[in-house]
Amino acid sequence: MNLKQTLRNVAYWGVYGITYVVSLLPIAWLYAMASFTFFFAYYLIGYRKTTVIQNVARSFPDKRYGEIHAIVKKFYACFCAYFAEIIKGVSAPIDLLERKIIFENLDLIDRYINCGRNVIACLGHCGNWEMLNVMPHKMRHEIYAVYKPLRSATINRLMVKLRSRFGMKLMSGTAVIRHMLSKDAGPAVYLFLADQCPHIREENYRFTLLNQETYVFSGMEKLARAGRTAVIYLHITQLSKGNYKIVCVPLCAKAEAMGDGEITQKYIDLLTENIREEPYGWLWTHKRWKR
Repeated sequence: MNLKQTLRNVAYWGVYGITYVVSLLPIAWLYAMASFTFFFAYYLIGYRKTTVIQNVARSFPDKRYGEIHAIVKKFYACFCAYFAEIIKGVSAPIDLLERKIIFENLDLIDRYINCGRNVIACLGHCGNWEMLNVMPHKMRHEIYAVYKPLRSATINRLMVKLRSRFGMKLMSGTAVIRHMLSKDAGPAVYLFLADQCPHIREENYRFTLLNQETYVFSGMEKLARAGRTAVIYLHITQLSKGNYKIVCVPLCAKAEAMGDGEITQKYIDLLTENIREEPYGWLWTHKRWKR
């Protein structure tokens, strides 16, 4: 092991150790720390506040000034609270986390898997999507999450450990293509967060999301059709602080039977419904609509 790798390991275990110790604090204390962070981020430095206000205002042109700022303020409060919940999840026992999440219609996945089909579960950055790491504990099927590594190797390693804590397996986009189309791989569930802005913009995958022209990743649909998968949408809402409901919504049973762009359009429709139901829950800090 070279010096650079050794330093990386030291940095990782140092960050993980501190995070683990902090996670042992009562959740009320972590929420108090989140409230302080909210005050700092919203009132003092205004972290990406202009971007958030513009995104919300353009997405809901029918809402008044006061309504827009109420959504923005609640978004920042929830966003900071999510970090408290993520930190708590580093050490929280599974029985505690299970009480915090209600899954509905999970048997839909069972039916597709039992028919020998892979299942693509697409979702948006709604609510605390990191809570999905408990999903493998609820099912007997293999679950893979498609992810893009973070720039910081230390934070990336920490998030991989958290996300895989209960059996979820993480894969890059290229790896998941090879895995899903492999003849040796049995039916499994693949999670796709597909609501970020793609680097490559395809005119055939330009849709209207929240009243704005939006380029959408084509990979999820193309892989679904090539792999002859079923596709579902995971509708995430917050029941109360720290408590979430995740509903499995059928999108299509046979992706290969869908027309070009049809799966993506249905995904956009379901995502829009999810956001409109809980507008403060989406990740508004992301520059989704780059001008």
